[in-house]
Amino acid sequence: MKGFTVAVIMVAGFLLAGPSWAGNNNGNDQQKIARGAMAWSQHCNRCHNLRSVEEKSPRKWDITVSHMRVIGNIPGSMADDIKAFLESTGKSAR
Repeated sequence: MKGFTVAVIMVAGFLLAGPSWAGNNNGNDQQKIARGAMAWSQHCNRCHNLRSVEEKSPRKWDITVSHMRVIGNIPGSMADDIKAFLESTGKSAR
């Protein structure tokens, strides 16, 4: 699990640096995704084993994060950042 957390932190660092592979996101979107990656790795891990971000479609992650926002008392801005991170990794709706 430690290696996975390090990988998430590295991804967040690359996003903050503005890599060319980040797509058409502007700096604010990249920062939101990076904050979401950090929050996801730090906060969701408190109660759950972290799941692969590709396990669910962006829509299913949206539902999951909305549900966990209520259950886990996650602030709205943090939930939005986590959703942005998870949705940025989704390849297609499954």
